[in-house]
Amino acid sequence: MSNDNDIGATLADICEIAAELVLPLWRSGLEVLTKADESPVTVADQRGEKLILEHLARLFPGVPVISEEHASEFGTPDAIGPRFFLVDPVDGTKAFVRGDPNWTVNIGLVENGRPVAGAVCAPPTGETWFTSGGKTMKRTKGGPAAPVHVRPWPKSGAIALVSHTMKDETKQKLMAEYGFEVPEPMDSSIKFCRIAEGGCDIYPRHGPTMEWDVCAGHAVLEAAGGTVLTPEGKPFVYGKAQDGFRNGWFVARGG
Repeated sequence: MSNDNDIGATLADICEIAAELVLPLWRSGLEVLTKADESPVTVADQRGEKLILEHLARLFPGVPVISEEHASEFGTPDAIGPRFFLVDPVDGTKAFVRGDPNWTVNIGLVENGRPVAGAVCAPPTGETWFTSGGKTMKRTKGGPAAPVHVRPWPKSGAIALVSHTMKDETKQKLMAEYGFEVPEPMDSSIKFCRIAEGGCDIYPRHGPTMEWDVCAGHAVLEAAGGTVLTPEGKPFVYGKAQDGFRNGWFVARGG
Protein backbone atom coordinates (compact mmCIF):
# COMPACT_ATOMS: atom_id res chain seq x y z
CA MET A 1 0.00 0.00 0.00
CA SER A 2 1.38 3.42 -0.90
CA ASN A 3 1.63 6.09 1.81
CA ASP A 4 -1.11 7.99 -0.04
CA ASN A 5 -3.46 5.15 0.86
CA ASP A 6 -2.44 4.69 4.51
CA ILE A 7 -5.31 6.88 5.64
CA GLY A 8 -7.27 4.52 7.88
CA ALA A 9 -6.70 6.62 10.99
CA THR A 10 -8.10 9.71 9.23
CA LEU A 11 -11.11 7.72 8.04
CA ALA A 12 -11.60 6.49 11.62
CA ASP A 13 -11.68 10.09 12.86
CA ILE A 14 -14.37 10.95 10.29
CA CYS A 15 -16.41 7.86 11.21
CA GLU A 16 -16.29 8.84 14.88
CA ILE A 17 -17.38 12.42 14.15
CA ALA A 18 -20.32 11.02 12.16
CA ALA A 19 -21.06 8.59 15.00
CA GLU A 20 -21.39 11.48 17.45
CA LEU A 21 -23.92 13.10 15.13
CA VAL A 22 -25.93 9.92 14.53
CA LEU A 23 -25.89 8.21 17.95
CA PRO A 24 -28.37 10.61 19.65
CA LEU A 25 -30.91 9.74 16.92
CA TRP A 26 -30.74 6.01 17.80
CA ARG A 27 -33.74 4.86 19.86
CA SER A 28 -35.20 8.36 19.52
CA GLY A 29 -38.35 7.28 17.66
CA LEU A 30 -37.32 9.05 14.47
CA GLU A 31 -39.37 8.60 11.30
CA VAL A 32 -38.45 5.69 9.03
CA LEU A 33 -38.89 6.26 5.29
CA THR A 34 -38.84 3.63 2.53
CA LYS A 35 -36.45 3.90 -0.42
CA ALA A 36 -37.23 2.82 -3.96
CA ASP A 37 -35.73 -0.63 -3.28
CA GLU A 38 -38.04 -1.04 -0.25
CA SER A 39 -35.15 -0.72 2.23
CA PRO A 40 -35.50 1.68 5.17
CA VAL A 41 -33.79 5.06 5.47
CA THR A 42 -33.78 7.57 8.32
CA VAL A 43 -32.58 11.11 8.88
CA ALA A 44 -29.59 9.50 10.66
CA ASP A 45 -28.44 7.96 7.35
CA GLN A 46 -28.90 11.26 5.55
CA ARG A 47 -27.21 13.51 8.11
CA GLY A 48 -24.34 11.08 8.67
CA GLU A 49 -23.67 10.83 4.95
CA LYS A 50 -23.73 14.61 4.45
CA LEU A 51 -21.13 15.09 7.18
CA ILE A 52 -18.87 12.32 5.85
CA LEU A 53 -19.02 13.63 2.30
CA GLU A 54 -18.10 17.14 3.47
CA HIS A 55 -15.03 15.83 5.33
CA LEU A 56 -13.87 13.63 2.43
CA ALA A 57 -14.28 16.50 -0.07
CA ARG A 58 -12.17 18.77 2.14
CA LEU A 59 -9.43 16.26 2.99
CA PHE A 60 -9.27 14.32 -0.29
CA PRO A 61 -10.31 16.73 -3.04
CA GLY A 62 -10.81 15.10 -6.41
CA VAL A 63 -11.25 11.54 -5.14
CA PRO A 64 -14.73 10.34 -6.18
CA VAL A 65 -17.13 8.97 -3.57
CA ILE A 66 -19.89 6.39 -4.05
CA SER A 67 -22.21 6.61 -1.05
CA GLU A 68 -25.36 4.68 -0.23
CA GLU A 69 -27.96 7.41 0.18
CA HIS A 70 -26.72 9.49 -2.74
CA ALA A 71 -26.71 6.36 -4.91
CA SER A 72 -30.24 5.40 -3.87
CA GLU A 73 -31.53 8.88 -4.73
CA PHE A 74 -29.54 9.69 -7.87
CA GLY A 75 -28.21 6.32 -9.07
CA THR A 76 -24.62 5.15 -9.44
CA PRO A 77 -22.19 6.34 -12.11
CA ASP A 78 -21.75 4.34 -15.33
CA ALA A 79 -17.98 4.33 -14.84
CA ILE A 80 -15.53 4.98 -12.03
CA GLY A 81 -11.78 5.62 -11.95
CA PRO A 82 -9.24 3.35 -10.24
CA ARG A 83 -9.30 5.21 -6.88
CA PHE A 84 -12.51 6.07 -5.03
CA PHE A 85 -14.25 5.96 -1.66
CA LEU A 86 -17.23 3.82 -0.69
CA VAL A 87 -19.37 5.20 2.15
CA ASP A 88 -22.20 3.65 4.16
CA PRO A 89 -23.21 6.14 6.88
CA VAL A 90 -25.44 3.64 8.74
CA ASP A 91 -24.92 0.01 7.80
CA GLY A 92 -27.57 -2.05 9.54
CA THR A 93 -30.40 0.48 9.28
CA LYS A 94 -32.91 -2.26 10.17
CA ALA A 95 -31.00 -2.93 13.41
CA PHE A 96 -30.80 0.83 14.03
CA VAL A 97 -34.57 1.11 13.62
CA ARG A 98 -35.20 -1.92 15.90
CA GLY A 99 -33.00 -0.36 18.58
CA ASP A 100 -30.38 -3.11 18.29
CA PRO A 101 -26.71 -2.13 18.77
CA ASN A 102 -25.18 -3.83 15.71
CA TRP A 103 -25.02 -0.94 13.23
CA THR A 104 -21.97 0.85 11.94
CA VAL A 105 -20.50 3.86 10.16
CA ASN A 106 -18.24 2.84 7.25
CA ILE A 107 -15.68 4.43 4.92
CA GLY A 108 -13.49 2.39 2.59
CA LEU A 109 -10.93 3.40 -0.03
CA VAL A 110 -10.58 1.35 -3.23
CA GLU A 111 -7.62 1.37 -5.59
CA ASN A 112 -7.53 -0.81 -8.71
CA GLY A 113 -10.43 -2.92 -7.51
CA ARG A 114 -9.00 -3.64 -4.05
CA PRO A 115 -9.88 -2.14 -0.65
CA VAL A 116 -6.66 -0.46 0.50
CA ALA A 117 -7.87 1.47 3.57
CA GLY A 118 -10.94 1.45 5.73
CA ALA A 119 -12.57 2.31 9.03
CA VAL A 120 -15.67 0.95 10.74
CA CYS A 121 -17.19 2.57 13.84
CA ALA A 122 -19.87 0.96 16.03
CA PRO A 123 -21.44 4.01 17.72
CA PRO A 124 -23.48 2.15 20.41
CA THR A 125 -20.32 0.57 21.88
CA GLY A 126 -17.81 3.30 20.96
CA GLU A 127 -15.60 0.78 19.14
CA THR A 128 -13.67 1.70 16.00
CA TRP A 129 -11.54 -0.56 13.81
CA PHE A 130 -9.24 0.87 11.14
CA THR A 131 -6.33 0.02 8.88
CA SER A 132 -2.94 1.49 9.73
CA GLY A 133 0.54 0.63 8.48
CA GLY A 134 -0.58 -2.67 7.03
CA LYS A 135 -2.27 -3.74 10.28
CA THR A 136 -5.69 -3.36 11.84
CA MET A 137 -6.05 -1.21 14.93
CA LYS A 138 -8.95 -0.99 17.34
CA ARG A 139 -9.83 1.69 19.83
CA THR A 140 -12.75 2.25 22.15
CA LYS A 141 -13.94 5.80 22.74
CA GLY A 142 -11.49 7.66 24.96
CA GLY A 143 -8.88 4.88 24.86
CA PRO A 144 -5.66 4.19 22.95
CA ALA A 145 -5.55 2.11 19.75
CA ALA A 146 -4.08 -1.39 19.81
CA PRO A 147 -3.52 -3.93 17.01
CA VAL A 148 -5.99 -6.79 16.53
CA HIS A 149 -5.58 -10.01 14.56
CA VAL A 150 -7.69 -12.93 13.41
CA ARG A 151 -7.49 -16.20 15.33
CA PRO A 152 -6.60 -19.61 13.87
CA TRP A 153 -9.56 -21.79 12.87
CA PRO A 154 -10.51 -23.59 16.10
CA LYS A 155 -10.36 -27.40 16.43
CA SER A 156 -14.01 -27.29 17.48
CA GLY A 157 -16.74 -24.70 17.99
CA ALA A 158 -15.98 -22.48 14.98
CA ILE A 159 -18.36 -19.49 15.03
CA ALA A 160 -20.07 -18.16 11.91
CA LEU A 161 -21.84 -14.81 11.79
CA VAL A 162 -25.09 -15.02 9.86
CA SER A 163 -28.16 -12.94 9.08
CA HIS A 164 -30.94 -12.63 11.65
CA THR A 165 -33.44 -13.72 9.03
CA MET A 166 -31.55 -16.81 7.81
CA LYS A 167 -33.73 -19.91 7.69
CA ASP A 168 -32.68 -23.04 9.58
CA GLU A 169 -32.27 -25.15 6.44
CA THR A 170 -29.92 -22.51 5.01
CA LYS A 171 -27.87 -22.53 8.22
CA GLN A 172 -27.59 -26.32 8.09
CA LYS A 173 -26.45 -26.19 4.47
CA LEU A 174 -23.80 -23.55 5.23
CA MET A 175 -22.59 -25.47 8.30
CA ALA A 176 -22.04 -28.54 6.11
CA GLU A 177 -20.35 -26.48 3.38
CA TYR A 178 -17.99 -24.40 5.54
CA GLY A 179 -17.44 -26.60 8.60
CA PHE A 180 -18.52 -24.23 11.38
CA GLU A 181 -20.54 -25.38 14.38
CA VAL A 182 -22.00 -22.25 15.97
CA PRO A 183 -24.15 -19.90 13.85
CA GLU A 184 -24.52 -16.52 15.54
CA PRO A 185 -26.99 -13.94 14.16
CA MET A 186 -25.57 -10.44 13.74
CA ASP A 187 -26.33 -7.37 11.62
CA SER A 188 -24.08 -5.00 9.69
CA SER A 189 -20.40 -4.81 8.79
CA ILE A 190 -19.45 -5.34 12.44
CA LYS A 191 -19.29 -9.02 11.43
CA PHE A 192 -16.02 -8.37 9.58
CA CYS A 193 -14.62 -6.60 12.66
CA ARG A 194 -15.56 -9.37 15.11
CA ILE A 195 -13.66 -11.81 12.89
CA ALA A 196 -10.76 -9.35 12.53
CA GLU A 197 -10.32 -9.11 16.31
CA GLY A 198 -10.39 -12.90 16.76
CA GLY A 199 -13.84 -13.25 18.29
CA CYS A 200 -15.42 -15.25 15.44
CA ASP A 201 -14.28 -17.25 12.45
CA ILE A 202 -16.33 -16.94 9.28
CA TYR A 203 -19.07 -14.90 7.59
CA PRO A 204 -20.46 -16.66 4.50
CA ARG A 205 -22.69 -14.34 2.51
CA HIS A 206 -24.84 -16.14 -0.04
CA GLY A 207 -27.04 -13.17 -0.78
CA PRO A 208 -27.05 -9.63 -2.18
CA THR A 209 -24.97 -6.75 -0.83
CA MET A 210 -23.70 -3.49 -2.24
CA GLU A 211 -20.05 -2.47 -2.43
CA TRP A 212 -20.47 0.23 0.23
CA ASP A 213 -21.84 -2.40 2.65
CA VAL A 214 -18.62 -4.39 2.76
CA CYS A 215 -15.61 -2.40 1.51
CA ALA A 216 -14.51 -0.88 4.85
CA GLY A 217 -15.04 -4.16 6.71
CA HIS A 218 -13.15 -6.04 4.01
CA ALA A 219 -10.17 -3.69 4.38
CA VAL A 220 -10.22 -4.09 8.18
CA LEU A 221 -10.43 -7.89 8.04
CA GLU A 222 -7.72 -8.29 5.41
CA ALA A 223 -5.27 -6.07 7.31
CA ALA A 224 -5.94 -8.23 10.40
CA GLY A 225 -4.86 -11.37 8.53
CA GLY A 226 -8.23 -12.53 7.19
CA THR A 227 -9.61 -12.94 3.69
CA VAL A 228 -12.69 -11.96 1.71
CA LEU A 229 -13.04 -14.10 -1.41
CA THR A 230 -15.73 -15.40 -3.73
CA PRO A 231 -17.06 -18.87 -2.78
CA GLU A 232 -14.77 -20.22 -5.54
CA GLY A 233 -11.74 -18.65 -3.81
CA LYS A 234 -11.26 -15.85 -6.34
CA PRO A 235 -10.52 -12.18 -5.43
CA PHE A 236 -13.53 -10.12 -4.39
CA VAL A 237 -13.29 -6.91 -6.40
CA TYR A 238 -14.77 -3.40 -6.31
CA GLY A 239 -15.69 -0.80 -8.90
CA LYS A 240 -18.40 -2.89 -10.57
CA ALA A 241 -20.08 0.16 -12.15
CA GLN A 242 -21.63 -1.98 -14.89
CA ASP A 243 -23.53 -3.89 -12.16
CA GLY A 244 -24.61 -0.78 -10.24
CA PHE A 245 -21.93 -1.61 -7.60
CA ARG A 246 -23.82 -4.77 -6.58
CA ASN A 247 -21.86 -7.68 -5.16
CA GLY A 248 -22.04 -11.38 -5.77
CA TRP A 249 -21.61 -13.94 -3.00
CA PHE A 250 -18.54 -13.87 -0.77
CA VAL A 251 -16.96 -15.64 2.18
CA ALA A 252 -15.12 -13.63 4.87
CA ARG A 253 -12.75 -15.74 7.00
CA GLY A 254 -10.35 -15.35 9.86
CA GLY A 255 -7.29 -17.57 10.23
